[in-house]
Amino acid sequence: MNFRDKLAGEIDDPVVAQALKHFKASVDAWSKAAYSRPRTAVVKPVRHSVRLAASWALACVLAAGSLAGAVYEHHHRQELARIVARQAAEQKARQARVDAEQSATANAVTKDQDLLATVDSDVSREIPAAMEPLAQLIDDNGTR
Repeated sequence: MNFRDKLAGEIDDPVVAQALKHFKASVDAWSKAAYSRPRTAVVKPVRHSVRLAASWALACVLAAGSLAGAVYEHHHRQELARIVARQAAEQKARQARVDAEQSATANAVTKDQDLLATVDSDVSREIPAAMEPLAQLIDDNGTR
């Protein structure tokens, strides 16, 4: 005995039992009609094309970002190399100026020393240079 038979056997009122039988028949007819009617398939919009477009856009953004980063890094390294080269040139120019100043100072000191040596030799002579031919005519004892 199933549930329907058990439920139908418990209902003593013939009007309620008849109403339940009619209700059951109408529900069965409605469900049979609902299952047998032709259905239209609902076409869902294709979402993988949106995902594909989004993935391509993201890939393009990542590629452009990587390329921009590489270009920036290359530019940055070139600027650093230019700065280092400029500093090296300035250092070399400074060193050349210092060397020139030291050379000029050394030349001036040498010229001064040569001048002082010349003055010293001129002062230490017994006879001036212009008088030397005449001095040779005179003997050491002062006579001719």
